[in-house]
Amino acid sequence: MPTTVTPSKRIVVAISGASGAVYGVRLLQSLRELADVQTHLVVSDAGWLNVQQELGLPRAEVEALADVTYPVRDIGSTIASGSFRCDGMVIAPCSMRTLAAVALGLSDNLITRAADVMLKERRRLILMVRETPLNLAHLRNMTSVTEMGGIVFPPVPGFYQRPQTIEEMVGHTVSRVLDLLDLPQADAVRWNGL
Repeated sequence: MPTTVTPSKRIVVAISGASGAVYGVRLLQSLRELADVQTHLVVSDAGWLNVQQELGLPRAEVEALADVTYPVRDIGSTIASGSFRCDGMVIAPCSMRTLAAVALGLSDNLITRAADVMLKERRRLILMVRETPLNLAHLRNMTSVTEMGGIVFPPVPGFYQRPQTIEEMVGHTVSRVLDLLDLPQADAVRWNGL
């Protein structure tokens, strides 16, 4: 009987309809550079619109960055089950609609179902929420997800590293996400103090 080799790490990346598709794409690019990490991608319809509008990238080019891709309505896929062994999930960016669905346990598409699986299985779930200013519903939903074990990670740029480009700001933020996923980064810029 043949055996299959499972990669050391499996990460689900979701791109929802908030502005900031660059975070999801850059995360996929960074994960692709790491040995022994398998990526699983799901993108909402509005997420695809933002990829096109903000980055001008064709769908096939983004899908090629992942090892496995899923249609957002395919809630019968492997990542919708707790039996799918996975090390974490990042929704980058995470719209307020997606945040609300996760906070309320509304598994109405594959993104929110996979996020629900992460929470119920006590696995790492990182939501790169994108909205400003925040209203009380947003804040309560963030609190709810945090209380359930998720990590709310707004992609707020850090200026202490003196970034010179948007690419550097995005890279620093994605590097922090990789840290939260416990993934190695040889070239990560670290704070060495004043």
